[in-house]
Order: sequence, then C-alpha cells, then structure tokens
Amino acid sequence: MVIDTDDSSINGLIFKELIKRGYSLDGDRKIWNIADSKLWYLTSEQAQAYLDLENSKKYGDSMINVEIDFLKKVMPEISDEVLEGDEITLIDIGCGDGKKAVVPINYIKQKAKITYCPIDISSYMVEKAIKNISELKVNKVVNFKWNISDFENMENVTSLLRADGKKLFLLFLGGTIGNFEVHDALYSLRQSMEDGESLLLGVPINNTSEDEDPSKNYNSKSVDFFLGHVLKGIGFKKDEIKFGTRFKNFRVECFYTIQKKKIIHFNDKEIVFNVGDELIVAVSYKYSISDYESSMKLYFSESKFFLNDEKSWALILCKK
Repeated sequence: MVIDTDDSSINGLIFKELIKRGYSLDGDRKIWNIADSKLWYLTSEQAQAYLDLENSKKYGDSMINVEIDFLKKVMPEISDEVLEGDEITLIDIGCGDGKKAVVPINYIKQKAKITYCPIDISSYMVEKAIKNISELKVNKVVNFKWNISDFENMENVTSLLRADGKKLFLLFLGGTIGNFEVHDALYSLRQSMEDGESLLLGVPINNTSEDEDPSKNYNSKSVDFFLGHVLKGIGFKKDEIKFGTRFKNFRVECFYTIQKKKIIHFNDKEIVFNVGDELIVAVSYKYSISDYESSMKLYFSESKFFLNDEKSWALILCKK
C-alpha cells in the first residue's frame, strides 16, 4: 500500500533536514540519519513529552535521578571549588525545566548571591526553567533573547553575561553531552569560557561488558512516545513505523523501521520511503571514564572527576 502525505501535515524543518542529509544504503535499504536534538523540541508538545520521559521510572532512574542523588553528595565540595566571592553567575546549558540546576543552586545560594541564566533550544523549556528557578529565590534570573540558543551562540551569551567582570560557572548536566560528538561539544564549551572559569559536566559512564547492551534503557514506550513526534512531524502514523534501539559505534541509536511504503511531498520535492527503510532519530554516545579523562586533558587546564559508587555516573569539574 502506498500512502501519500502532502504539505499540510509536514513540518518543513524536519523535511529539509531529510533532504539535506540524504541517506546511505545498506543493501537495498535506505538509512536516513536525522539524529539532531534540535528536531526533538520544535513544539511545546515535543518538549513536554521529554519532561514526561524524565519522570518515567526506567529512563528517570538511569539518567536523571542518579545524577540528582550524586549531586547532593558532592556539591558541598564543588561549591567550595567554584566560589571566589559572594556572587556568582550560573549558566545552565540545556536547562530543560531547570530541575537539574536545583541542587547546585540550593548549595551555592547558602554562600553567594546567584544570577541564573537558563539556555535551551526550546523556548518552552526556558519558560519552565525561569518559573521554577525563580521560586528558589535566587538573586536574579536572566530573561533575554539569548536564552534560546545552542552551541553556535554560546560565545555571544557568555560575553554578555560577564560584562560586569564576574567569572561564570557553566552547568552541562543530565548526560546532555551524549547527544553530541564529545570533541565538538567540549571545543564549543571551552571557546565560550575565559581563563579561570569553571564548567560542571554530568555524564553517564559506559562500564558495561561486551555482552551487555546499554541501549536497553532506551527501549521503552516513553522514549518511543517522545521521539515518535519527530516522524509524526513529517506525516507518519503509528502503525507505519516500528521503534527500535541498538548499541553501535560507542553510541545508542534510536531508530524507526518503515512498515508501509510512504511517499511524502513538500513544496516541489518528494521523498519515497520503502518497507524496511530506517530513520535514525536520536543517538547517545557512551564513553568510558578513560575516554573522558583523555578528552578533558585536551581542552581544560584542570579537571576533577567525581565518580558515584556504582561507577555509572561522573560529575566532572573543569577549569579553563
């Protein structure tokens, strides 16, 4: 059965990404890779679906709660490392709804006045973070056009926020760095910092054996519901695709396999998807502790590692 989908149900940004990236061939199958986090939060519905995913037990326990619990343990020491006076500007990169920053803020505000600046590619997330952190009664919450930014704009953001001469403290928590190739992410972060400024990374550690599959935590209805919005944005219905995960090339891949042939039209262009074709919509890189140690040496003058008891999560305090 061939199903045509016309312009009226298509998100142009997702369609253009498909055209720009093209596909690779695996035998007769087309493999489309549109794994870009910008496509996950194009609408408020998508952003809320991610917040719902964070609150699900399987994903939340392995990716969110483990970090929050560990932050409570090590933040007293980290706060002593980053504070140089009685004021600090904290930039929360990939802020989500702000909940990842709550523990650091609660410790730091006991010793210093905090200016908090949430950064995210989703305006929905930024609004949530501003509301939630404002309730913590920090000194100031920055609300300006640069709140909605990605790595390409980070230098612009940080240069504006240090205009008063104060050093910055950057947060990049929640394993968000796994959505990017690690060297691309660390280079951009370093470029946005000045000498003496600090960055706190929260990263999952791949310590699984060769016969274990770290993708199992992603193979759930909650992840499927969240990522399925990307294909819904180009006109796919639930029964036309099948969700799957795998661990390949040091990363978890989340993908959809086409179950029914489908032709998508947008403006004057057409894409044909055949049964068995795949669309990769998300990747999450999984590195070992030694991988992170060698990477930090390339970009930062100092890096201090805090590893939880299970050796599944690390908080890395870096200084330029």
